[in-house]
Order: sequence, then structure tokens, then C-alpha cells
Amino acid sequence: MLSEPRSGRLAAWGNALLGGLVSPDDAVLAVVGDDAVHRVEGLPGEPAPVGLTLGLGRLRALGVTGLRVALPAPGHPLGLSGPPEFNARALEAEEAVVAVGAALGLVPEVSEAGPAGDVHVEVVWHCLPVREAPPADVPSLGEAERELAEALREATVVLTRLDVAASGPVAEAALDAYRARAEAGREVLAPGYPPRAVRVLELAQRIALMTELAVGTGHGGAVAASEMAARTEALRPVERVARRAQVAAYNAYVEEQERRRG
Repeated sequence: MLSEPRSGRLAAWGNALLGGLVSPDDAVLAVVGDDAVHRVEGLPGEPAPVGLTLGLGRLRALGVTGLRVALPAPGHPLGLSGPPEFNARALEAEEAVVAVGAALGLVPEVSEAGPAGDVHVEVVWHCLPVREAPPADVPSLGEAERELAEALREATVVLTRLDVAASGPVAEAALDAYRARAEAGREVLAPGYPPRAVRVLELAQRIALMTELAVGTGHGGAVAASEMAARTEALRPVERVARRAQVAAYNAYVEEQERRRG
């Protein structure tokens, strides 16, 4: 996952909006990012897709008080609570948003349109019923931070042992893009999130980038299929930790609100 998940942006800025910390226009602008448009389909009481501003307003009216993120992978339903139909859609998209206060979830469908060189991205968030239950396998921020520190050490050892150094034009472009975002002082999370969540998310994203480049574009001393398979298998636990930490960071706002309510 070379860039932040759309579900992360929707949850973070949606939480800031629900908490009265940002305006609807600012929240939608941050969620849409470089995409052309986002719509929400399947909202109760809305027979047709609606724009994101109206969609977030409708969710508030339906009783939604917060948004959580799910980043599932095969065999790892991270952040999900069911039912199977929703879990399957989220697993296919590799991400989802789960509402707090109403039994609803949102799964993005991303499509591209336009000629080469002028492609624009459109996103439809499909609103579906979810089971009201604790999300699967989401650590606390403290647990996530400790796991990340160990994962970073493990990834360094594994990459050194496998003689992997992410290089080549694809890897360099990804690293340059990441550095540019960091230097531009991008907002890692929306207003209202604790500093620890920002710290955890930044480290999780760096580790996720490291493992993805090593598996997908890294060129070390050996690039045979067996070597690539060894990289993937060796780094799988590290990638899992990074995903868990990202979910913990994005969900920190809701967790903090729930602690305050007791």
C-alpha cells in the first residue's frame, strides 16, 4: 500500500467533521484528494447515489458518531465484524469503513475514466449493513507502537539476509513521492487525533512501503521466482503488523471518544 487508503482518509476526516473540528467542505476536499469525485450509494433513505457532503450528513442524521477503518487481507479480517456479505466486499476492496452508532459500513469501488494522459478517478462508496460487534484483531495504539518497533528491526534483518535493496525506477519513484509528501508537511491525520496516533501511522506507512517495495520492485542479489517467494513469506508478518498499526491509528479517535464516555 504505497499511499494512504481511501478508507483512512474518509474515517479520519469524517471523524473530524462529526466532531465539529472541520467544515464539510474541508472534510470532503481532504477525503477526495486527487480523485475526481466521490459518491455514496445505498444510504438508507436515499434511492440514488449522493455526493460525499450529503452522504456524510445523512450518516450523521442516521446516528453515526464515528468511523472506523478495516484493512482486511486473505485470512486476516482486520477490523471487520461481519456479516459475511460485507466482509467479502471489504476483502475484495482490501479496505472498508465501519460506522459507530449505526449498523452500516462503506466499501469503496474505484474506477478510472478518460484518455491516456488525462485519466480521472471516480469512487463510489457502497453503503451496506454490518454486524454490531467488536472489530477483529485491532490492537491498541500502545500495542501497535511496540509491535512496529519490533517489526522494523525484523524487516531490516530479513532484507539484509535476503540481500534485498529496493531500487529501480518504480521503487525510486515511490520513495521520491513519499519523501515529497513528508517534506510538504502533509497532514497525516485529521484534527482531533492524538499525537501518538500520528506517530504510529507515519511509522506504519514507512514499514508498509519498505515491505511492498521489497516484494514488488526490490532488486537484490537474486531475483528468481523462488527468491521473490522467500521475500514475500519472510515479510508477511511485518506487513501484517503494519496493517494492524494503521488501523489502530485511524481508529484512535473513536477509541478515545469511547474512553471519555466511559
